[in-house]
Amino acid sequence: MPEDVEMNDSAQPAPAAAPAAADAPVTAPALSTLQHLKEIASVIEAGSLTKEVRRISRAVRLTVALRRRLAARDVTAFLAFALPASSDAFTRLSPLLPKEDGSEMDVDTAAPVAQVSIKHGLPEIEIYCYLLVLIFLIDHKKYDEAKACANAGIARLKNLNRRTVDVLASRLYSYYSYAHELTNSLAEIRGTLLGLHRMATLHRDELGQETLLNLLLRNYLDYNLYDQAEKLRSKAPRFEAHSNQQFCRYLFYLGKIRTIQLEYTDAKESLLQAARKAPTAACGFRIQCNKWAIIVRLLLGEIPERTVFMQKGMKAALTPYFELTNAVRVGDLELFKAVAEKFSSTFSADRTSNLIVRLRHNVIRTGLRNISISYSRISLPDIAKKLRLDSENPVADAECIVAKAIRDGAVDATVDHANGWVVSKETGDVYSTNEPQAAFNSRIAFCLNMHNEAVKALRFPPNSHKEKESAEKRRERLQQEEELAKHMAEEDDDDF
Repeated sequence: MPEDVEMNDSAQPAPAAAPAAADAPVTAPALSTLQHLKEIASVIEAGSLTKEVRRISRAVRLTVALRRRLAARDVTAFLAFALPASSDAFTRLSPLLPKEDGSEMDVDTAAPVAQVSIKHGLPEIEIYCYLLVLIFLIDHKKYDEAKACANAGIARLKNLNRRTVDVLASRLYSYYSYAHELTNSLAEIRGTLLGLHRMATLHRDELGQETLLNLLLRNYLDYNLYDQAEKLRSKAPRFEAHSNQQFCRYLFYLGKIRTIQLEYTDAKESLLQAARKAPTAACGFRIQCNKWAIIVRLLLGEIPERTVFMQKGMKAALTPYFELTNAVRVGDLELFKAVAEKFSSTFSADRTSNLIVRLRHNVIRTGLRNISISYSRISLPDIAKKLRLDSENPVADAECIVAKAIRDGAVDATVDHANGWVVSKETGDVYSTNEPQAAFNSRIAFCLNMHNEAVKALRFPPNSHKEKESAEKRRERLQQEEELAKHMAEEDDDDF
């Protein structure tokens, strides 16, 4: 793409040519990657001096948009610009970057841009350098160097307590955990993450608490420690969410915990809310939410709509779950076993195999419900044959299954033990029951909940009713809004 092409600012000047016309349009030269990094550093410096966290957030967004163009020479030159050569951070970070022989660094002499200078010694600039090098090393698959960089950055963060560092720290926490996840060493950092969460709580760093809580939940769930994850989640401080991405992750992990604990109704609500709140660009995250939500809905006795499986970009990933849903809907136990065996590797990779084992009872119950609707009276041997029960005594098993379904209210029938058959009762008018009222109540509650969340998500400038915005501030605000809209998709994709 044109925007991803890096211009060579060190090119030789072109030979003299005829003088340009006086009225020829002047095109602004493209800035080099190094110059972009310098401008980001100046934004961080301004945010640090004025204590404006929104400037630091803007710098992070600009970095996300620039990461695809980063080269080793750019990062090396930026470290030399932003950090003193005698500083501990420069000494630690420089050896981690690969050396590029025979290539010149980007220089800023090709374009007549304003010279950028920053104040050395700012903790925000130092943490940003750790973050930039860590992102570069992970993108270039140098995981051992990335772990060393992440460990050094976390050690430096433990000595800081500044609100302007919180945004950079939350990103550093995420990449710190990601670097260890890529090297299968998540268990090693669990104690460090717990210490960082305790430190963030004492410092009242709510964004850091959000991020670290999600990282800890991910850490526990990766090793199937669901009980420990629930204990941590239940005792962690609660506050209003500061990041939509972190809130979506929290809902997803909460849905997984609730599913394992057999609390399917709460799990369904959390998983569907996570999938609904997730950005469109986070396709992989939304696929995982939908996979777990489909299983939970099947366990609840619901059949997901076909449109769930036909969403854009998800059809291929959800195909195994579509066939599984079809087997549950039909109530065919043999078809269910065939689908489970066919896609066993997929279900194991998604960590849903244990949940699918639970679905066997739902398949039998669905088949029994279909039989009850089709026949007013049917013998127990015929039920065992239609359900394809393969036990040693299928008739006795069928009798137990029918009795349990009647007790649970899944089937409206009676068992005649003397004659060995099941007599179904006539289907009554559903509108004479409370089911329509319950359905409308759930829909109204859903709409009211979404309205309340939309109202909470509204954001207004501070003191907008007291101060009138100057022209300069208005231009700056509009520029930031345009940058935010431009980079939002790339930022969301990077987060998920």
